[in-house]
Amino acid sequence: MRRLGVHTSIAGGIRLSLERASDLGCSTVQIFSHNPRGWAIKAASDYEATLFKSIRAKFDISPVYIHASYLINLASRDDSLSRKSIELLITEMERADAIGADYVILHTGSASGDDEKQARRRAIEGLSEVSAMGNWSAGLLIENTAGERGDISSRIHDLAEITAGVTGNFISGVCIDTCHAFAAGYDISNNKGISEIIKEIREHIGIEKIKLIHLNDSKGSVGSGIDRHEHIGMGKIGFDGLRRLINHPSFSDIPLILETPKKKESDDPENLERVKRMIRQ
Repeated sequence: MRRLGVHTSIAGGIRLSLERASDLGCSTVQIFSHNPRGWAIKAASDYEATLFKSIRAKFDISPVYIHASYLINLASRDDSLSRKSIELLITEMERADAIGADYVILHTGSASGDDEKQARRRAIEGLSEVSAMGNWSAGLLIENTAGERGDISSRIHDLAEITAGVTGNFISGVCIDTCHAFAAGYDISNNKGISEIIKEIREHIGIEKIKLIHLNDSKGSVGSGIDRHEHIGMGKIGFDGLRRLINHPSFSDIPLILETPKKKESDDPENLERVKRMIRQ
């Protein structure tokens, strides 16, 4: 069965994210392991971690993905920010292992006005430092970005440079976000664009390294560099483009997580139902 889920809230306790996912009929889930807006993190209790594992087994939710804090910027020239980012990523990995999560998903950061090649080199050095400081059961996934100013990971060859440059087996693979790919210039609304991105993935990364698809439509046009997610089938990629992408033989077994807008209670169920219809077709 195709694993399909959404990003759920941990409000009231991290275990409740699983109950929310189950109520939506999800078979996989993505969460934050803490408040993503702050550097200070309260330690997770052993009781909460044990309860999380028990509820996960009960509902058969797998894989479990943790999205790392957006505060992390391993590409920064600021030594203080770089050090804090390294320390926070280590914390993210530790928290993932504590609850038995399978993967941590990371945006490596922004060049912030610096040369992108140099910024990518700093990110690789930071990731290599983290890799040398621990041995975690959870894997790290690098996510593609939308091509906004300063982005260092919006193209497939950028992701390949980062994953190949980090020492050890710390990086398990890549998460492909459809909105980000479209905004960065991959026109996945049509067969030609889908074939092109798959060709690049095969040449530079390997299909087997794609461990997750963030399935989102895009408010912005192709190549716009605008990171604005839209409801499934209601953006510039469209229902048919997303349907062809997720059913392509190269991607047909990869888990799907939706990060679509949540303005009203019916948004997640409606988006999930659209994707289920895509899969059935």
